[in-house]
Amino acid sequence: MNALYTTRVTVTNGRNGHARSEDGLLELELAMPKELGGTGQGTNPEQLFAAGYAACFGSAVMHVARQKRVALADRDVSITAAVSLLSAPEGGFRLKVDLEAALAGVDPQAAEDLVLAAHQVCPYSNAVHGNIDVTLSVRTV
Repeated sequence: MNALYTTRVTVTNGRNGHARSEDGLLELELAMPKELGGTGQGTNPEQLFAAGYAACFGSAVMHVARQKRVALADRDVSITAAVSLLSAPEGGFRLKVDLEAALAGVDPQAAEDLVLAAHQVCPYSNAVHGNIDVTLSVRTV
């Protein structure tokens, strides 16, 4: 399989560090959230994962809508990703994701169908399948 796109981001000092992409377009300070005893003065991996997943999933919804010839403008798709860090019973940590899709201009059944189909094609959904519990919810606006 040929890669369609590859990016590299280097992080120093882990959760209390600095992240920079090789092209310099992403550069930010990282900090543990206050809820985990940190300063909360920077972003954290869960926020970055939520942003990436929400963006990718929104594009997957739009891709599926185009394939199914459903009239849905890109601006009518909004995805909210809630990423939770959990303690794993066997030790270590796990993630949980709740994805809420808000779609405008389509009926509820069409919205549900689009979101379920998007979950099958989204690279993030495919990457976490079987590893992270993902809950989907759909609302029309």
